[in-house]
Amino acid sequence: MSVLENKPKNLPADQRRAVTVEAVIELAAEQNPSEITTAAIAKRMNLTQGALFRHFPSKDAIWQAVMEWVAEHLLARVDKAIAAEKSPLLALESVFMTHIDFVASHPGVPRMLFGQLQHSEDTAPKRMARTLIGRYAERVSALIVSGKSQGELEAGINTSAATTLFIGTVQGLVMQSLLADDVNLMRTQAPGAFAIFKRGIEASR
Repeated sequence: MSVLENKPKNLPADQRRAVTVEAVIELAAEQNPSEITTAAIAKRMNLTQGALFRHFPSKDAIWQAVMEWVAEHLLARVDKAIAAEKSPLLALESVFMTHIDFVASHPGVPRMLFGQLQHSEDTAPKRMARTLIGRYAERVSALIVSGKSQGELEAGINTSAATTLFIGTVQGLVMQSLLADDVNLMRTQAPGAFAIFKRGIEASR
């Protein structure tokens, strides 16, 4: 069921912006994000384009708001996952599964993220997408460094390479799921994929 159903037409500005973001994420799960028009967004929201542009000065501004929403919500879940675990290795696993669950719940997000990064021009949404990946990588890297210092992970592993492998494994699962048009595929394959990653970085006992 659409998250936009039963939403009243007359909403405060901040709520209207939030509903716009919801509409774009829904549309991105159904079609190529590059083909989403402001007319399609307005139609999904039962608004005119004029009403939509009262809250956003341009289409780029809409995409930037979407990227900001993704960054805020994904990183908030990641931080919560980290705080809930007692060890860096357990936290890495929790972050991995949290990320997969987030994407499975919002399949339009990776479509938009990959789409923004493919743009040749340096747009504000593209910069936001790059920043999100950087901030996410910092958290993973910090967990790996902490795991090495606590003896959970092999001291000699390359932190940068391990961080890249962690993120790449998530992205690989997401891409496979999108290609198969089955968002649940990433959920079923995630535990096994993390187990292989863990085996490569865990300290010998």
